[in-house]
Amino acid sequence: MTQPGKQYLFVSDFDQTLSFNDSGLVLSKLLGVNGFEERVKGLSEIHLVQQGGELAYLLLHDPEFRCVRKEHLSAVGKQIRLKQNIALLSDVLKDLNGHSFSFHVVSAAPEEVIQSALEGIIPPDHIHGTRFHYAASGEIESIIRLPAGYGKVAVVDGLRSQMRIGHDSLVYVGDGSSDIHVMLHVNRLDGLTIAVSENRYLTPIAKRTILSENACSVLVPMLEELFYWDSTKIRTFFETHGLVLQEWDKIRTDSITLCQTAAPSQPTVN
Repeated sequence: MTQPGKQYLFVSDFDQTLSFNDSGLVLSKLLGVNGFEERVKGLSEIHLVQQGGELAYLLLHDPEFRCVRKEHLSAVGKQIRLKQNIALLSDVLKDLNGHSFSFHVVSAAPEEVIQSALEGIIPPDHIHGTRFHYAASGEIESIIRLPAGYGKVAVVDGLRSQMRIGHDSLVYVGDGSSDIHVMLHVNRLDGLTIAVSENRYLTPIAKRTILSENACSVLVPMLEELFYWDSTKIRTFFETHGLVLQEWDKIRTDSITLCQTAAPSQPTVN
């Protein structure tokens, strides 16, 4: 049973977790640069950078991205299409079933992009994105911090230490391969991991998978797994916040690939 007044750490990725867009794709369109996805795929295939850190690498080393300044990144944030009700989710987490959840965003997306997109919703000091050092000219000179891959684990552990919370008082929400390290870490700590995509590498690791265009959907597994609420109580809870749980399909999907052998074996007849 959970203790009353317990403090939790709620951590979410940004790109395609709280948003529908990839920050790098929006930036490339703003700059008029083609082939962003192909460049990311190429970097991924040679494993030159941590998964999720491809945009930071391009901003430092690709000639077509060297023109990017802070103002470009802030402009990208204003063009990001966010999921519904992030502000409501943030408000609800302040007092959920008598417990307080501190909402932080940990992402490899540039910090300026996330701060601009979530302005007025999440405090800037609760946003932990890729941080750059800028030259006097405004050009990106180096990377101070890149929360991708294991880098996310380091940020989450730092937050846990600052808050002095128990190892199981942690919820992490993510969507892609760059979240694998941190989800494995959170699972080891007996925290709750929630995937918001059907990424083939992530869903077997996450304790729950939720597919929705509404950010508040992650509250469903939280209320079930942390507080053991039944469906009736959860539906009533959403209604008190002006939301109707219209469709809730619990689906288990088995992804199977069968390869034909050269010569099918014959069944043995006794």
